[in-house]
Amino acid sequence: MNLFKRIVSKLTNQPEEDEKQSLEKLGDSLKNADLDYKFAQLFTHSGGFFNYCADEAEALKTLQQIVRIEGIDNVFCWDKELQNFLNVIKVAYTNELDALDDAVFITCEYLIAYDGRIMLSHNNILHYHSSKLPNKIIIIANVSQIVNNLNDAMSKIKRNGNIKNLTSISGSQTKLDSSSTSTTKLFLLLLED
Repeated sequence: MNLFKRIVSKLTNQPEEDEKQSLEKLGDSLKNADLDYKFAQLFTHSGGFFNYCADEAEALKTLQQIVRIEGIDNVFCWDKELQNFLNVIKVAYTNELDALDDAVFITCEYLIAYDGRIMLSHNNILHYHSSKLPNKIIIIANVSQIVNNLNDAMSKIKRNGNIKNLTSISGSQTKLDSSSTSTTKLFLLLLED
């Protein structure tokens, strides 16, 4: 890629063609792999932090390590079940997004194996735009939420009825529709069903 294209892609927060091709090549090489393996490989390739958890106890332990290592003091978390996790590890949380929140702890709609992206909706991030979320995003999901591609995810969404505020995110290379130059750290705790 010539220098001009590289500069333009950096200014517009678009991945360089080499990065896109690299992700596509990896995806092609994994086309016959199990969906969970393919998702994990593509998610981590895009900069996400993948954590497989056999049960909730292991997820709790992993969450506690993330909070400690990342220096997280306050979390946006509106989901009552997830708030129980935060209560156990004694981390302060808010029900509404606040500028003081270091991180967000949420669920997701689907994990898309085709490109390692995570689909979110108003069920996960309420009415907030993805660019307004803190730079540290912790998502907990189940293996059963992995789908082959975006079409499969959208088909399932349509069957579930009216879902608003759909977006998808992936890895730390995601800019979350933001003009900000800061990168997002995306952590996934994947639980066995």
